[in-house]
Amino acid sequence: MPQTAAPDRTVADELCRFIDDSPSPYHAVATAAALLEAAGFEEAPLDQALPTGAGGRYVRRGGSLVAWRQPAGAVRSFRIVGAHTDSPNLRIKPRPDHVTAGVRQLGVEVYGGALLNSWLDRDLGLSGRVSVSTPEGPELRLVRIDEPLLRVPQLAIHLDRDISTDGLKLNPQTHLAPMWDLEGDRGSGAGFSGLLAERLDVGAGDILAWDVMAHDLTPSRRTGVDGVFVSAPRLDNLCSSFAGLHGLLDAPADTPSVPVVCLYDHEEVGSTSATGADGALLASVLERIALAGGIDRAGLHAALAGSLCVSADMAHATHPNYADRHEPEHPVALNGGPVVKVNANQRYASDAESIGILLQACADAGIPTQRFVTRTDLPCGSTIGPVTAARLGIPTVDVGVAQLAMHSARELCGADDPSWYVATMAAALQG
Repeated sequence: MPQTAAPDRTVADELCRFIDDSPSPYHAVATAAALLEAAGFEEAPLDQALPTGAGGRYVRRGGSLVAWRQPAGAVRSFRIVGAHTDSPNLRIKPRPDHVTAGVRQLGVEVYGGALLNSWLDRDLGLSGRVSVSTPEGPELRLVRIDEPLLRVPQLAIHLDRDISTDGLKLNPQTHLAPMWDLEGDRGSGAGFSGLLAERLDVGAGDILAWDVMAHDLTPSRRTGVDGVFVSAPRLDNLCSSFAGLHGLLDAPADTPSVPVVCLYDHEEVGSTSATGADGALLASVLERIALAGGIDRAGLHAALAGSLCVSADMAHATHPNYADRHEPEHPVALNGGPVVKVNANQRYASDAESIGILLQACADAGIPTQRFVTRTDLPCGSTIGPVTAARLGIPTVDVGVAQLAMHSARELCGADDPSWYVATMAAALQG
């Protein structure tokens, strides 16, 4: 049995930079594309035939991206890592501007299962994409405002005496609207669309639509004694996106299977979209990879039969203040290594076959692993694993990194785990 591979905490520092460069799914895709291109990958437009011949390729659509290494010969099988770029947050409504008690506010819609209280009393910026009218037709442009424009102040305890006994109760319609100006002040007189037009240097009437969200402005960083933790927004699931991308770059160029990394959008809201795991994106790209590699649909289905998918999504660490919420025989530790997730009711797709393949790969590489099972008397979350397994019909294993405060505006993981996570993805993709 190989000795445990030494963790490299500089990988955690790289992860922090990746997260800070990716405040929205659209920025995460742009960050991923830049990383891939720096490593020699080329973008293949979705509306054109894929190029033949060996090389690194990627396609992107909205908040999703698929990257792979095309082999020189025929495609025999695939090794796939799937992750997602979206995280729970507050998204700006189409007609957000309103005034209450002389304060200009923005209407927001809660995206995904956010811990609402974590968005209170934070300096928030704005990021996403905007559809702009041009003479050639609508054009999508990224927007990012890393300024403390928004804030959702909490009600003072003097006006909510029951909070100490009954807990904080938030109505997402009335209690989460961020303030950003005062009525009559000249700063936001043109409203939210006027702000976007100003930042994108276009006319106010040229703003057609937007997918814009709030993001926490506190930089990601290592914390705790000797930097033992990583404190950051969007660890779920940019940590997995980061690991999948670097695993692809670290895997040998001549792997027996075609290594593929798919970063989906919309996992936090069910994955049913044109860019989600319950859509056709990955299946379509795999078929096109097969055709570019010289095999037909029959050959594709044969290749899928010998393939493996790793569903990479974050896992729950045992919380020291709520240990009773965890399965007592399956403790999960920060800095304990990647976590294989199992659920008998198929909320995760792991089974004996897929777990065995992954655990053997980790053992051969000296990577420590852990197991997660939820308490039998508590409901279990889910991932892209089951829907990907169902759509592609291939063995799938769910694995993640242990973290605390999942779905908070600010989350926490161990600083050793990201390097082991990257090594796990590289080992899985070698196939």
